[in-house]
Amino acid sequence: MIHPTDSVERMAARSGLSADEVADAEARLFALGLLRPSPGGGRVAISPESAADALLAPLEQDILQRRIAMATTRARLHSLSGDYLEARSMRSAKTIIEVVEGIDNIRAVIDDLARTCVKSIDALTASRPTEEAIRASTPLDLEQLERGVRTRRVFQHAARKHWTSMQFLETLAAAGAEVRTASALPSHLLIYDRSCAVLPLDPQQTAAGVALVRDPAVLNFLQQLFEHYWDRALDFAESEQRSGAEPTGVDRDVLLMMAAGKKDEAIAHQLGMSPRSVSRIVARLMDRLGAESRFQAGARAALNGWLS
Repeated sequence: MIHPTDSVERMAARSGLSADEVADAEARLFALGLLRPSPGGGRVAISPESAADALLAPLEQDILQRRIAMATTRARLHSLSGDYLEARSMRSAKTIIEVVEGIDNIRAVIDDLARTCVKSIDALTASRPTEEAIRASTPLDLEQLERGVRTRRVFQHAARKHWTSMQFLETLAAAGAEVRTASALPSHLLIYDRSCAVLPLDPQQTAAGVALVRDPAVLNFLQQLFEHYWDRALDFAESEQRSGAEPTGVDRDVLLMMAAGKKDEAIAHQLGMSPRSVSRIVARLMDRLGAESRFQAGARAALNGWLS
């Protein structure tokens, strides 16, 4: 039988443990509050329930104080909602073009625009999206689509050649976004509810800063620019037109000039052929590409890599 006033060595001898093992066990019991020093010397055992109350009470008090502080802060922030909405309406004045610099500020503004838009988002993505951009964009994109916001996005054809980008485009399309690709785009562009556009200050360094455009005349131009590229882009749902081997020889020459916008007569004159022969080659190429127009044939040829 071990007495509360026994020394470590005596308890070790009686329990068959080493003195170090007894000292370690004693220290752990004291740390948990299951042993306390006795006023009369030695130790006194404490029930687990009492030890838990004594050990956790300060933590529970700290949690309570933190909850009170959180609730107070939340109430203060909510009380500023009216001021925020008033300031936001002032910021949305029709003549304002606002410049935002710094990647964190840019992300905060885009996050705000994305979460408050209610009707539509139109976007041109002029370079292959990075994995970091995809991770940041995906939750917002899916949340918007779930809210019923119509989303139209145009990417470059290069996105179809990159696995991570393809997964991103497939995720957007599966969630209800309208996705298309084009051979080249002039710049990144985001238009929210047709009332605010986001343009990079430097198209080559989009993280440097953006301009928020709300001027009606400029917005109208940017919307027309988006529609121009949207109408000419290929639907992402269309399967890639892998129509056999890449054209060579005269067929390739005709395709390149056709894609450059030249008419059959001009192509025939440049190649020293008859217009009828050129027309037959053009018809054959369009049939291979499954295209209904010369423009669509050029776009699909670019998608196949035939124009590189």
